[in-house]
Amino acid sequence: MNMRATSIGFSAILMWSLLALFTAASGKMPPFQLSAICFAIGSLPGIVLFIARPERLKLLKQPVAAWATGIIGLFGYHFLYFTALRNAPPAEAGMIAYLWPLFIVLGSAMLPGERLRAVHIIGALIGFAGAALILSGRVGGSEQFTDAQRYMGYAAAFACAITWASYSLLSRRFGDVPTDAVTGFCLATAVLSAISHLFLETTVWPTASTEWLAILGLGIFPVGLAFYAWDHGVKKGDIQLLGVASYAAPVLSTLALIAAGFADATWQVLLACVLVPGGALLAVSGTVFKKKAA
Repeated sequence: MNMRATSIGFSAILMWSLLALFTAASGKMPPFQLSAICFAIGSLPGIVLFIARPERLKLLKQPVAAWATGIIGLFGYHFLYFTALRNAPPAEAGMIAYLWPLFIVLGSAMLPGERLRAVHIIGALIGFAGAALILSGRVGGSEQFTDAQRYMGYAAAFACAITWASYSLLSRRFGDVPTDAVTGFCLATAVLSAISHLFLETTVWPTASTEWLAILGLGIFPVGLAFYAWDHGVKKGDIQLLGVASYAAPVLSTLALIAAGFADATWQVLLACVLVPGGALLAVSGTVFKKKAA
């Protein structure tokens, strides 16, 4: 096992735990506009590398299916995520969005050579119980959102979880695609987001320096460096260990929101912090123990 690559993968999980906080602090910028700016910033590390080593540009020549998977995954996930956090309390929407590790476990259990076990189903039910707890009432500052907004945000968060899980599972088919291609995925996502914004949204610019800093933080870390780190980690490191570690993200994300004052430490939110990652951990244990026993 390549511990250096695994450690790099861990850094992506830490950066993703700041996604909800930075999004909540970024103001009222509409989702497509926010996505366009963040992905433009996120593509800069790769662009700098291509300028320094132009011979690596040939690595962008990848199968159409790989490009489609990368662009739809990044574009779809972040549009849905930003929509969710614009229409529902960030702690609640973020926790529902972080059902994606559980969906990855359930999806991978049904891949060739695997089978869906009782522990997977029990873990899924526990995880869904955490999401249902969030949906059950007004918790964590829901007062600023109408019922229609909240449920739109919850639906977007749920779709967001399915989108990222599907992207992650489909990415297994393209293990030979180099991390350099992530730059192309980010640039394409930025362009698509910008076009969608021009046709579908009204431009809203930040009104405070803190909002600009939050957007810059989004582009550099969770919507930038995290993708390069994750891609390298899952391809060169211990993907199973990284998968288990990802279940800490919703807890870290929610604690960051509470610490920054964007969420209340209600018992519903805190219990969901236990149920959602707990259900995912239980589900993954069925696969881990099965492989160890083999």
